[in-house]
Amino acid sequence: MVFALASILLMTADHRTHHLEALRGALSVAVYPLQYVVDLPVALGRWVSETMTSRHKLLEENAALRTRQFVLRTELQRMAALEAENLRLRALHESSTQIDGRILIAEIMAVDLDPYKHRVVIDKGADDGVCTGQPLLDADGVMGQTTHVGPLSATAMLITDVSQATPVQINRNGLRAIAVGTGATDRLRLPHLPNNADIRVGDLLVTSGLGGRFPPGYPVARVSAVRHDPGRPFATVTAIPTAHLDRSREVMLVWPKGHACGADSAARTAPAARTRP
Repeated sequence: MVFALASILLMTADHRTHHLEALRGALSVAVYPLQYVVDLPVALGRWVSETMTSRHKLLEENAALRTRQFVLRTELQRMAALEAENLRLRALHESSTQIDGRILIAEIMAVDLDPYKHRVVIDKGADDGVCTGQPLLDADGVMGQTTHVGPLSATAMLITDVSQATPVQINRNGLRAIAVGTGATDRLRLPHLPNNADIRVGDLLVTSGLGGRFPPGYPVARVSAVRHDPGRPFATVTAIPTAHLDRSREVMLVWPKGHACGADSAARTAPAARTRP
């Protein structure tokens, strides 16, 4: 009771006279360090919590940004691949407009890894009207011809296979020759050309049509070297294929007018391949 009565008297006196303001200020200054120390763990805990929350949020945002960057880079690579594919298909389309006959676009499914056997497998077969011996081209020239045909796929031998020989002629003067595979995708050889043959580096070799395997006039290779040896009866001539044998993914199967394989397959594959007037 005494303390309560004293408190009431002090509060009444302070309210009326304000004599205790100085004492209250002094006590506040004296008690502040104690209040700061008491509040420090709470403030420290709040700071740590906010810091951890901010760090966790930043880590989540960083992970999300990394994922988004990866997705965008993947999409960019896919767009680049699609653009390259569109360019190849456009080149095939432009090349196909110069072909007198029916064509069908096919995709290379597999490549023979044997360095001495240059063969590829395409995703078109007998069900699409493909037949054995059919010419195979890309946008830049002759690639080879089919050697085995299944219902859904076919195997083709490239012109650089060591067992392949392609009848050609020099586009400049009509001189006929045989382009033989060397086992290298970037080289053909032309044997049995006399030393005095009119052939030059840079001459374009096109199919001659002899033998009935390839229709005439399709680009095959360009002469890269001519060496005349007086001690030998024949010149040494090499040429570089115009087709991209080691890079092409899409190819054209051709049904030239009058070709042996075209008559029977035309009726079966009219919806699958395009007929030219």
